Amino acid sequence: MTIQWVAVASFLYAEIGLILIFCLPFIPPQRWQKIFSFSIWAKIASFWNKAFLTIIILLIVLFLDAVREVRKYSCTQVTEKSSADRPSAYEHMQMKLFRSQRNLYISGFSLFFWLVLRRLVTLITQLAKEISNKGVLKIQAENTSKAAKKFLEENEKLKWVLKNHSKDEEHTLETENKRLVEDQEKLKTELKNASDALLKAQNDVVAMKMQSERLSKEYDRLLKEHSELQNRLEKDNKKAL
Repeated sequence: MTIQWVAVASFLYAEIGLILIFCLPFIPPQRWQKIFSFSIWAKIASFWNKAFLTIIILLIVLFLDAVREVRKYSCTQVTEKSSADRPSAYEHMQMKLFRSQRNLYISGFSLFFWLVLRRLVTLITQLAKEISNKGVLKIQAENTSKAAKKFLEENEKLKWVLKNHSKDEEHTLETENKRLVEDQEKLKTELKNASDALLKAQNDVVAMKMQSERLSKEYDRLLKEHSELQNRLEKDNKKAL
């Protein structure tokens, strides 16, 4: 295996390791959000998109090169197989075909997992933000509810005071009572808006969780398919030898 394919294979193993770490259930999205918030990421953020696109281009070039090699040696294998007087050349072509197929799978899965890794980081970040917003909205709704109860109690006290004060003070107290009633209605409206926002955040969190689970299932399926393809290649190699 040449240096470039050793590097691509190492990159593939690193991608698989990172995806497995991101899928660990006991690490919450908030923890990943704190890690992603380190100052070092802000410093390299300007180079991240360029590096991401550069790696994609390199992997696409390697993938296309591997496709070309597979097609080349597949055609050569058929030609050499028809020649019974050159068994060594046929075995040599089979070895090259196996290597080209191996390089094809390595580059293809590296490209796919690179895109999956980018999407997984984005989903984790979005999920952490939604969970944080949910907590803030919940606290806001609780504070609004407490303020509404407080104004209701004050309103009841004012009603009691109205019954025990003179008629001269009754007009002033009625005005104050009306103002408190208006404030109460405003607080009820704010409480309703906060409740609706909290419900929307909860629905968004559920949707993000379902999307993350679908991504995890898709990753497990692709990993299984990758293992099956590797086993098939090993069997083909053993038969060729």
